[in-house]
Amino acid sequence: MSNKKESPLGEVVKFLIAGGVCFGIKLVCSVALKFGFGHDTWLSVLLAELVAIAANYILSVLWIWPGTGENGPLTKIGFLVTSLIGLAWNELLMLLLGRLLGEEQVLFTLLGKDITMYMLNVCITTVIVMFWNFFTKRAVLKSNLLNRWARKWERK
Repeated sequence: MSNKKESPLGEVVKFLIAGGVCFGIKLVCSVALKFGFGHDTWLSVLLAELVAIAANYILSVLWIWPGTGENGPLTKIGFLVTSLIGLAWNELLMLLLGRLLGEEQVLFTLLGKDITMYMLNVCITTVIVMFWNFFTKRAVLKSNLLNRWARKWERK
C-alpha cells in the first residue's frame, strides 16, 4: 500500500477507468445472457451486475483505493450493501426505461451487429448508478467510516 495520498481527481479518473472495465463486463454479460442464452431482462441484468460488482470490488481495493480491503469486515459489508442498493437502482431503472422506451427496437447496425434500445438502456442506467457508486464506495472504503463507528459503539 502506498503512503502517497491520491488526489480526488486521480480517484475519479481511476474510478471511471475501473467503471469502464466493469461496464464492459456488465454489458457483454447482460447482452450474452439476454440474446445469447434467451434469459429475460431482469435475470440478465441481475447476473451481469453481480459479476461487475465482484470485479469492481477487486479493482477498488487493489487499484482505486489500495489497501482498503484490509479495513475490516464492516467495510466489506458496507461495500456489499452499497453495491446491492446500486443493483436495486439498476434494476428499477432498467425496468422503467424498458417500459418507457422499449428494448427490442434496433437503433442502428454497427459492424454487422444490431444495437438495440436494450443496450442504450443499459448505458443510461450505468451512468446514473455510477454516481451513487462512486460516492458511497469512497465513503465506505476510503474513510473506513463503518469500522470507526463500530469501534465507537463497542466502547459504549
